[in-house]
Amino acid sequence: MNINEFTKAPGHWILARMGKRVLRPGGKELTEQLIKELNISPNDDIVEYAPGLGFTAGIALRNNPKSYVGVDADEDVINLLQNKIIQNNVQFILRNASDTKLDSESKDKLYAEAMLTMHADHQKSDIIKEANRILKKGGIYAIHEIGLLEVDDNLKNAIQKELSTTIRVNARPLTIKEWTELLENNGFLVKKIMTNDMYLLELKRLIDDEGFFRFLKIVCNILRYKQARIRILDMRKVFRKYQKHLNAVAILAEKI
Repeated sequence: MNINEFTKAPGHWILARMGKRVLRPGGKELTEQLIKELNISPNDDIVEYAPGLGFTAGIALRNNPKSYVGVDADEDVINLLQNKIIQNNVQFILRNASDTKLDSESKDKLYAEAMLTMHADHQKSDIIKEANRILKKGGIYAIHEIGLLEVDDNLKNAIQKELSTTIRVNARPLTIKEWTELLENNGFLVKKIMTNDMYLLELKRLIDDEGFFRFLKIVCNILRYKQARIRILDMRKVFRKYQKHLNAVAILAEKI
């Protein structure tokens, strides 16, 4: 592993290189709740934006959907998943979530996690509009993102700036009200909201998400790679600094 990669790379990339599989703000618990509420059936054609390492795809595919399409703009991710998950009804495509080229009104359910947070607000809208385009009327769009609690504009801007600087991506979390308005302004009706603590890098969440033995492997890797350790500790420091103002939000919304 190249040291320079650790100093410049996005935070989720570093965590994945250390062996972390669950990279969602609300952890495995909120992901499992989201997929349960999505109620995927063998009649459903489903889409996942930014499937990452395929953790949630594995959970969703246990429900035997009619078809699954994973959309990601990272060629390495697509190559990884094409070799990792091989099923006749599964496809991974290299596309941008705001322009998937999928047929209009062709899908029943679509979900994405820790993805909209990493885009500017106008890009969030473009992605949501594309989700609306490809979903059938009455289709369900589910998101799992970082939320903000009890913030004014100054605090919101400070949190967004520090997260972006530390994670090395354009992190723009929103309040539940703002997430709701964003969805409803782009053709969706919010049906259910779920939350969890944003304890991504805390000991208990790490063990709960990864299991004890994988947790030990992650710790060993972090101890081995100094530059990765510095970045991860910096991220945890920012998360802890704003802990009472951060949470994880999962929302299910229906296309109207």
